[in-house]
Amino acid sequence: MSRVWEVPVHDSTRVRDARIAAREACGDAGLDAARTAVAELVATELATNLLKHAGGGRMVVNLVAPPTDGAGTSVQLFSLDHGPGIADVGAALGDGWSTAEGSLGAGLGSCLRSANAFHLYSLPGRGTVAAARIDAAADRRGTSAPPVPAGGITVSLGQAEQCGDAWSWVRSGSLLTLLLADGLGHGAKAAHASSAAMAELRHCAHLPPPDILRRLHTALRPTRGAAVAVAQVDTEHAELSFAGVGNAGARVRTEDSWTSLVSHPGIVGAYFPAQVPVRRVPWRPDSLLVVHSDGLPSRWKPPEDPRLIGHDPSVVAATILRDAGSPARPVRDDTSVAVLAPDRRTRTHDSRL
Repeated sequence: MSRVWEVPVHDSTRVRDARIAAREACGDAGLDAARTAVAELVATELATNLLKHAGGGRMVVNLVAPPTDGAGTSVQLFSLDHGPGIADVGAALGDGWSTAEGSLGAGLGSCLRSANAFHLYSLPGRGTVAAARIDAAADRRGTSAPPVPAGGITVSLGQAEQCGDAWSWVRSGSLLTLLLADGLGHGAKAAHASSAAMAELRHCAHLPPPDILRRLHTALRPTRGAAVAVAQVDTEHAELSFAGVGNAGARVRTEDSWTSLVSHPGIVGAYFPAQVPVRRVPWRPDSLLVVHSDGLPSRWKPPEDPRLIGHDPSVVAATILRDAGSPARPVRDDTSVAVLAPDRRTRTHDSRL
């Protein structure tokens, strides 16, 4: 899942580029023609809305694990802007809404109906973030996509095709494990390292974080290595365990306050520390974990808006990424942000502002 598509959308010609990016992602994910058509539709509508309502923005397309944490791959499409925002998100998700002259206003409504999961966060004066997931199969009539407790976004340095960052999550009994890997350097070799970490996770998710890191160290020895962070929630005992090697960062929110979780110096696959410290904190219904690579600016601010914190993890991650950068502060590295939330049943879209 190392390929990343990023499309700046500032004129009408880029709408086609966003549609092509969605098509290529579906090809890599092995989605059939029907699901590919859905992805192309959603990409077209989101890119068009960026132009009509936000004065431009960017589309990001990632390959992600499916919601059931099984085999296969889903396509995640993000739309990010710093535009005027949407005053009434609920109305915007209904057909017939538009602020653009001559528009039928069916764009966001069609995204909601077509995608397996569609989430939207908007704040007047601050912009909008949308996330749409296209799975290999359409939802059965009358059912909704299962909630996903983890979400993330990845972008490449210089909009490169191969990204050295990757993230994934796996369940094993009462354990829910989130892994983020930042392959050393950039490009294909860095992507190879982070992809190797994702593949190995599925074989060791039953282990505690330090043992997972040791298994990854062995698996990554043939690669150039990576910085790796492992966060694991024991849902039975309501506890979060965190361990990291390298320069990946993390913060956890509990009872309205944020705490930094520090990784240990080293490189998984190359220079592994003799001891790996583990940080354990309570995991409450209001908790939220943010893990990120060092591509995220060091002065990023954790989200404080309670309306955002309650949104789908994919939207939270994308909003953090959007707000940490700007055209005046372009990313200087591959960048990934992954978010872990309590495993609770949620709607497939959220109309809260």
